[in-house]
Amino acid sequence: MNAKDATAKRIDILCKERGIAYNDLANICGLTPSTVYSIFNPKRRNIKLSTIKKICDGFEITLGEFFTHPIFDTLEQEIQ
Repeated sequence: MNAKDATAKRIDILCKERGIAYNDLANICGLTPSTVYSIFNPKRRNIKLSTIKKICDGFEITLGEFFTHPIFDTLEQEIQ
C-alpha cells in the first residue's frame, strides 16, 4: 500500500468509526464534497497536507494522531 492509499483508508476508517458520511465530513471540514470524494479516486495521485489537516480538524484530532496508526507502519517505499 502506498501513502496516498493508506491516507484514504485512514480517513475511511475514521468516518466509519464515527458514523460520518463523506458529504458530512466535507461540511464539517469546510471542504467541498468533490475534494473529499477525490481522495478516494485511485487516479488522483496526491493529497495536499493542508487538506489532511482540515480533515483532522474536522475529526478533532492532531496530525500526529492521524498518522499514528498501524496502516502507516508497512507502507511501500515510493522512491523510484
